Parts: sequence; C-alpha cells; structure tokens
Amino acid sequence: MTPPDPTHEAADNVLQNVNIASALTTMAREQPDKAAIYLPVGRGPVATRRYRTLSYAELDALSNRVASGLLAQGWQAGDRAALMVPPSPELFGLVFGLYKAGIVPVMIDPGIGMRRLGRCLAEAQPVGFIGISPAHAVRLVLGWGKPSVKRLITVGRRWFWGGMTFDQVAAAGSEDAEIAATDADDVAAILFTSGATGPPKGVVYRHRHFAAQVEMIRGMYAIQPGEIDLPTFPLFGLFDPALGMTTVIPKMDFTRPAKVDPREIIDAANRFSATNMFGSPALLDTVSRYAELHGQNISTMCRVISAGAPVRGDILRRTLAMIGEGGKIHTPYGATENLPVASIDAAEILGDTASDTARGKGVCVGRPHPRNDVRIIAIDDGPLPVWRDDLDVADGEMGEITVLGPTTTDTYYGRDRAMALAKMDHDGGLRHRMGDVGWRDGKGRIWFCGRKAHRVQTANGTLFTVQVEGVFNAHPKVRRCALVGIGHSGAQVPVVVLEPEPGLSKPVRSAIVSELRAMGEGVDVSRGVEHFVWREQLPVDIRHNAKINRPELARWVTDNNLVPKNVVAALTSAVALWGGPR
Repeated sequence: MTPPDPTHEAADNVLQNVNIASALTTMAREQPDKAAIYLPVGRGPVATRRYRTLSYAELDALSNRVASGLLAQGWQAGDRAALMVPPSPELFGLVFGLYKAGIVPVMIDPGIGMRRLGRCLAEAQPVGFIGISPAHAVRLVLGWGKPSVKRLITVGRRWFWGGMTFDQVAAAGSEDAEIAATDADDVAAILFTSGATGPPKGVVYRHRHFAAQVEMIRGMYAIQPGEIDLPTFPLFGLFDPALGMTTVIPKMDFTRPAKVDPREIIDAANRFSATNMFGSPALLDTVSRYAELHGQNISTMCRVISAGAPVRGDILRRTLAMIGEGGKIHTPYGATENLPVASIDAAEILGDTASDTARGKGVCVGRPHPRNDVRIIAIDDGPLPVWRDDLDVADGEMGEITVLGPTTTDTYYGRDRAMALAKMDHDGGLRHRMGDVGWRDGKGRIWFCGRKAHRVQTANGTLFTVQVEGVFNAHPKVRRCALVGIGHSGAQVPVVVLEPEPGLSKPVRSAIVSELRAMGEGVDVSRGVEHFVWREQLPVDIRHNAKINRPELARWVTDNNLVPKNVVAALTSAVALWGGPR
C-alpha cells in the first residue's frame, strides 16, 4: 500500500526558494505599525508592570541589520550559531536575522544540565556562540564548543572574552538587507530535544518544515493575523511573526513554567486582550488553580494550546472556566521531530474520551492532521530501515505510532544510531517512529499509551504507563502518578509513584492506597498492581515541567528499597525457572 506523499505535496505548495523569515517581511509590509512584541521591563508590582513595544517594521529592520551585520563580519550562509539568549527583542531579532542571512541557529534548553549542554554543543560544532554574559562565562569555564567556536557575540555587557556585542553587530548592518535565497531543503535550524526520555538530540529543521508548520498550525486552529498571543514557551512565540500575531512576552522563568506567578499571566493577558496562549499542562494547572481560588478570568481568550504531556481533565475544566465564553482548549500531539501530528479539543475530551482514560484506555490525542499519514506498527525495539505493509497493526491493537507528513524532519545532527532507530524509508520519504505506543479507534482517533522505552514488562505481560496511570489519576486526592518497573525485563515489579494533593496526612495516604488497589482491580490493565509509594513531587522535564522522568523515579525506588528486595528476587527467579514472561 503506497501512502499519500505529504512530504512532496508540501514541497509543491511552497516556492523552491523559501526562507521562513520572509513571512516577517510580509507582515511588516502589510501592518508596519502593528506591535510585534510587548516585553516586560523593570521590576515592581504586577499591576504597575511596564512593557516595551517593538512594531513589525522595527523588528523587520532590526533583523535586517543583524543579518547584514553578521555577513559584514565574515559570517557565511550555512554557518551554525549556538544561541543562548532569553526571550527578548534581541532574541527575535537574532533568530530572524540568522534566517535572513542563511545562518543556522542551534537552540538548546539551558536547563538540561551543564554536562548535557556541553555534549550538545560538541555534537552541533557551531562556528559561533551568541549568548548573554552568564552563558559566555560558563562557556569559558567549561570549555563549551572550544574546538569549533571561532566567533563570539554577546547580548548585553561583554566582559573579557572578545568578539562583538549585539549592538555592534546591528550597528554594522543595513536595514535594506536582502533575504538569503535559501532552498526549501536548506537547513534552517537545529533544535535540540528536551532530553526527557533520553539524551537530547539535535533535530535538523529545513525551511520547508517551518513553512509547512506555520500553515498547518494556522489552518488547524483558524489563527488570524492581528491576534494577540501570550506564549509561555519561547519557541512557540517565534512562530508569531509568521502567523501575524502580536507576541506578549510574560514576566516568568521560562525554565520553570510550573512555578510561574499566575498574576503575571492573568494580568498580561487581560492588559493586552490576548486571544491565544500556549501553555504547558503544568503552567495551566498553576494558573487555573489561582484563577479558581481568586475568581479571576481572561475574558478575551478564545484559544489555549497545551502540549508537552497529556492534560488532566481537572486542569481542562478549570482552564475552560478561566477563559472567555466560547473559548477552546486544544491539545496537539507531536514531538520536536514532528509537529503537529494530531489534535483534540477539551470539549471532546471531557465529553467523551476522559471516561475511557480512567478505564485504562490511554489518552486520546485526536485525529491526525489531514496532511499526515499516521500508521500504528508492531512494537519493535530495533531498527526498521524500510517500510513493509505487514508492519501495520489493526485498529484497536497496541503498537508504535509513526508518521509521514510535511513537518516530518528527516535527520538528527551527528546521531546515526538515533537515526537508525527513528526513521524508515517509505517510498522515498522518511517515516518517523515517534517512540510512543498507542492505538487507533474506530473513529480514526489516536490514543497515546506511553513511551515505548517506559513500558513495564512483567512475568504476566506488558503494562503501558499512560494506560495504568489514567486509572489511578482518577482518584481526587492524587495529583498525578507514574508507573515504573523495578528489576529485569520480563520479571519487572510494577510500582506506582504517587504525587499527592497538598495536606494529606499519613493515615489518609494509607487509606488512599487501599482505595487505589481496589480501583486497580476493577480494570484489566491495572489488575495486579500492588505497590504504591508516595513522593511529594515527581521529577519532570525542564522544558514543560510536565513530562515525568520515569527512569529517575525507577532509580529512586530501587535506591531507597521501596520495594522489598525479596519480592524482586523471587519474581526474577520464577521467570528464569519458567523460561520468561507468559
């Protein structure tokens, strides 16, 4: 069976010479005086927060000066530049300036840890390093990028490391710079994954990927030029100029969205009449709890987009109550390697699929975008270099989710092994294996059941994390939970780690565990799960504060002997005696 070829279709629908930065120039021509960015400045009370404004014409001119200033200083199209700058006009000017010059930004979350960050830079081998002063200081101390980095740019005050400042680069450029004539297949950026489920990988984005992403997001959510966006994830905000939206940058620590001050989000949204917001489930949880407690709302908000992890039903209900009448919450499914894949809105979740999640069916992530070809294939931990029709599983069967579409990226930078495990040739296109397990229902919807690498393989069969967790997350006193496996594959002991709602005493927690065991016995996927432990806060990813770090939890359970060693030993011996799991 030959799939539709959405990758080639995407190329046909854009000019061969395409540069994603051209969308900014178009918007600057169509609405030059419209605010492109509002940026908070200074400190003080939320109610008196001041904002700096940058119009579309000013942002376009700034990025022109950056592009031509870089080229005047000897940078060349195709050079890679590590970019470590917080959300600001300088960040927007740099990103679009790099695109216009044909220079490739390398973007890495600083919160992934110093050692990991150094490895990412070593892999990407950037020619230049552009960052704020603290980033340069750490780079010098730890030797980041030392073999490859030849050019330095400092945003803000430069200390003793040489190179140029951002202001010097912009001053050396011209507002009449031309956009580089990049092809659709030319590399636009290298975006590193968060590393929540393994070592961070550098995903290569081509200009056609960004162009298709803009069009798919615009169409999927009916986004109109002139809207006001409040992005609490910086990378999403970089799409705003291409979508014609004004960006309101909130006052927050973007590496800790769960710890955001809800007043900053609500005040910024209301002050600028925001119509759109991107927020991780953790951020929406924090903000919606505050709004419910204090009777706050955002009456102009018509659309909230949340991704990074499944969004619990209670978060959806509170957020719907917080936003304006008729407002919708969308939860797209995808990954850095491929976004968007599918989407579903809160009304369908709360009115239909949430009850099945509580019965162990997994989390419904909706119907695939029409331009994506999504297939569910038999679970396999090894490479699958070429598509075969017999890989498909029937609707209703568990398998690995794969996708081929116009935003399906085709390579990791310098990661041949990861490439072999994640990509397969499909009639000339590269199909991406998401590394997620799930199934398709009779309505064409995809159900996400967890990461393939996190499945728990017991003597009695395989448990899938999100299926089991959905059962126990339904308890009102459990904020969230995580399933981990202790011991050897085929003889693992399933353990559920519980994060409590605040203020639960030990006797209450003991009673809750008894209730959870009874709940588990009533559902096939969780029957026989006996071990429950409490942890005040589950470890999560730095990007969204939402993806649970299950490998870390498994180590924590093991290191603290929270499951008796004799239980693990007995199961391991039994499996060895009887020849493996049944």
